[in-house]
Amino acid sequence: MGFAPSAAAYDAQSKQWYLDPMQAEQMWKVSTGKGVKVAVIDSGVNAGTPSLKGQVLVDEVPKSVAYHATDDYTGHGTTMAELIAGTGAGGGLQGLAPGAKIVPFRIDLEGLKDAEEKRKTPDDTEAIRAAADTDVKIINMSFGSEGPSSKEEAAIDYAASKGKLLIAAVGNNGQTAGGIGYPAAFPYVVGVSSSDESGTVSKFSSYGGYVDLTAPGQDFPGWCDANFRSYCDDVNGTSSAAAIASASAALIWSAHPDWTVNQVTRSLIDTAGRDWPKNDPSKYLGYGAVRPRVVLADSGYNPGSANVDPLAKENDGDLLAKSSTASASSSSPSASATSQTPQKTSTGGTSAAGSSAAESSNSSTLWITIGAAAALILIAGAGVAVVRARRAG
Repeated sequence: MGFAPSAAAYDAQSKQWYLDPMQAEQMWKVSTGKGVKVAVIDSGVNAGTPSLKGQVLVDEVPKSVAYHATDDYTGHGTTMAELIAGTGAGGGLQGLAPGAKIVPFRIDLEGLKDAEEKRKTPDDTEAIRAAADTDVKIINMSFGSEGPSSKEEAAIDYAASKGKLLIAAVGNNGQTAGGIGYPAAFPYVVGVSSSDESGTVSKFSSYGGYVDLTAPGQDFPGWCDANFRSYCDDVNGTSSAAAIASASAALIWSAHPDWTVNQVTRSLIDTAGRDWPKNDPSKYLGYGAVRPRVVLADSGYNPGSANVDPLAKENDGDLLAKSSTASASSSSPSASATSQTPQKTSTGGTSAAGSSAAESSNSSTLWITIGAAAALILIAGAGVAVVRARRAG
C-alpha cells in the first residue's frame, strides 16, 4: 500500500494501466458517455474531489433516500464514481466515461459505525427502488453479502422491470470459499469479476455460476478513507471492476441512446474478449473481458432485438424482455481459487455458494481490498474456460 503526498500532486491516471489497452482515447472520439446517468449505490459520493466537480447530480437524488448522499464515510463510493465518470482533473482518477453523470445513493454498508447515522441512512433495497424510479440508465452496485434476501431480490426485479442495467461486483472471496455475493447472484444482475494487467482473473475475485463479465479490478489507485487527503495505491477488488463495466456500458449507451437494456447488455456480451465458445461461459470470467471499443468502432453494429433478454436462460424470466417500453418512457426520462487451473465441467456443474432461498442476516460489505495482488486464470492464450452453472429462477 502506498499513499500519495496529496491528491493534487498525484497522477492517478498514469497508474490506470487499463486505459491504454482499452483504447480509451480512441473511444472518447466516438463516445464519452455523455447523456447517460449512472446511479452509484454505495458509501456516498464526495462531489467535491477535483475529478468529480460538476459530475455528480446531487439534486437528482430522490428526497426519500438523499440523506448525506455526498458524505462518503469510507471513500469507496467516491472511487467508484471517479472510475466511471471522473474527469481526471487535479491528478485524480480518470473515468472511462467522463461524459457520463453520477447520481449518488448513500446506503448503510460496512464502515458506517454511528448508530444514529445508521438509523437515518437508507438500505440498499430502498436505494435500488428509488434509483429505478429515476432516469438513470445504469445502476452500479459494488457491494454484496453472502446470502440472498427476498426484499433485495424484489427490489432488483423492480429495477429490471424499469429497463435499468444492473451491474454488481461478484465479491472478493476467491481465496476462501469463492462464493459469489448478492446482489450479483440475482437474476437480471450482470455480475463482474476482476482481472489484472496481464488479462488474468484476480486471485481474490469470487467465482461461480453468476459471473457474466470481467473487467480490470486491481493495481490502480483509489480513495481508502473518509478524509480524501490522498489516494492509496493498489485499491483492489471486484468493486472497481464493476465500476469499469458500468462505464463501458455508459459509453455504448451514449453512442446508441435508442438502444434498450437488452441491446446494450448483448453488445457487451457479444464483443467481450474470450478464447472459449460463447455458449460455454467461464465460472471465473463469464463471457469474457469488457471491450466497448469493439462496439464503438463499428458504426453499423447490430445489437439484436430490443425486447429479447440476451441472458434469458440464466435469468429464467422475462422482466427485461418486457422492459423496453418501460425503459423508453422512463429514460426519455467450490473449488478453492488457489487450486490448479480447472478443466471443463458439464453445464450446471458448479453452483455459487450461498444460494439458499433463506433470508440472509449478513450485512452488506464493500467489495474492495488494499494491496491484494495475484492472479489465476488467463483470459486469453492458454486460458481454460469453465462452464458455469446457470442461474436458478
